[in-house]
Amino acid sequence: MSAPTPETPENSDRARASLEALRTEIAKAVVGQDPAVTGLVVALLCRGHVLLEGVPGVAKTLLVRALAASLELDTKRVQFTPDLMPSDVTGSLVYDTRTAEFSFQPGPVFTNLLLADEINRTPPKTQSSLLEAMEERQVTVDGTPRPLPEPFLVAATQNPVEYEGTYPLPEAQLDRFLVKLTVPLPSRDDEINVLTRHAEGFNPRDLKGAGVHPVAGPADLEAARRAVARTSVSAEIAGYVVDICRATRESPSLTLGVSPRGATALLSTARAWAWLTGRDYVIPDDVKALALPTLRHRIQLRPEAEMEGFTADSVISSILAHVPAPSLRQ
Repeated sequence: MSAPTPETPENSDRARASLEALRTEIAKAVVGQDPAVTGLVVALLCRGHVLLEGVPGVAKTLLVRALAASLELDTKRVQFTPDLMPSDVTGSLVYDTRTAEFSFQPGPVFTNLLLADEINRTPPKTQSSLLEAMEERQVTVDGTPRPLPEPFLVAATQNPVEYEGTYPLPEAQLDRFLVKLTVPLPSRDDEINVLTRHAEGFNPRDLKGAGVHPVAGPADLEAARRAVARTSVSAEIAGYVVDICRATRESPSLTLGVSPRGATALLSTARAWAWLTGRDYVIPDDVKALALPTLRHRIQLRPEAEMEGFTADSVISSILAHVPAPSLRQ
């Protein structure tokens, strides 16, 4: 067995360059969704899962497909529908008449990058089939745990919950997603750019023809994750993260605040963002930059707050404005 590659600043820089190249490749297919692209890259670095929410037609699925095409990873897609069964995702035991024995037939979850398309179109029973896979990175069938490949990432898309025919994800399921990314309608200039690309022959079903090619693989991802793990976090930053999360639990606008798991997730995403921006330490701005996507799906508004026009993002933004950020020594 060959010795592992020693960690050096040059290795870290190469890993960062490969992750930045992902953004360039994805931009060949998706226009004007930089925050969502950043969230996907951060989730890859943190071994987390991603939930993308937006109205139909804003390139949620295309965004994940472009990410998959930019990575040298095994990828599978599941279209979640009302009649989808849990075994259709995880796999099941199949009787073989030739051997008179049952054998396990793996489901599409046995992959590196699983695209769970329109996850809130399927009932909660099937949604929950991903809980063990997302948390434990294994699937248990007939009492036997079966490990999933490494790396493993679920990138799920969903329509806004007020759309007809949707099933809101339960809190336990939402909490398994590291970040929830909103995919908005494009600006006028971006929409003109989209139409121009289509007029010039862009085919969203042919990403290779659009010039999207793999630019990073498992080795690059692992090197980047090791570099992120070395990004230092001061006691002041840890306290800042805790103060933000505790403020959500005390907010009069919320019935459910951020759990300690959410605080850990915010610290993790802030470290990844600090490393991506070229630093080996976390500052308060890193925490603020990732607070909305990391926390928005971990809180619940009071009905009266919703009636007054509050949103999860507005409550979190208000908390960020009122919780004092630490002044870090150089």
